[in-house]
Amino acid sequence: MSDRITTLKGDPLTLAGAELSVGQAAPVVTVRKNLLEDISLGEFAGSVRIFSVVPSVDTSVCALQTKRFNEEAAQLIDVNFITISCDLPVAQGRFCGQESINPEHMHVFSDHKDIEFSSTYGTLISELRLSCRALFVVGKDDSIAYAEYVSEIADHPDYDAALSCAKCLL
Repeated sequence: MSDRITTLKGDPLTLAGAELSVGQAAPVVTVRKNLLEDISLGEFAGSVRIFSVVPSVDTSVCALQTKRFNEEAAQLIDVNFITISCDLPVAQGRFCGQESINPEHMHVFSDHKDIEFSSTYGTLISELRLSCRALFVVGKDDSIAYAEYVSEIADHPDYDAALSCAKCLL
């Protein structure tokens, strides 16, 4: 199997794990809800959900991506919006407080401890122990309906395509 690559401002970085595809069952993994508590993403089974994967909420594009989906979540209340990064939960909490991210609409979880999400979903940047930028839309049948691995980390994902897919699944 050849190495999967993403870039950061043109510099290549290696992605670990297999790339997930439309039609595959969405893997059920555990992430950190806060510094002390884990949460299984299986708790969202049977619902439409968007996994918005970002390298760090403390960077501009990641912050904009998280804020964009927070705004969309207020309109699409039947979709579970979940942001995942390898940031520490305390950093995520600070960001969410500063940016008025509504926890009733947007879930923000950390993959810092075990990097289980990043390894399983194929978003782990080997050299940095961070996730690449990616979007996954999962349907009520718990299969992946949309998958995007953004080739350049500094670029935005296709928000409209993911949102359109999620709306079609409702």
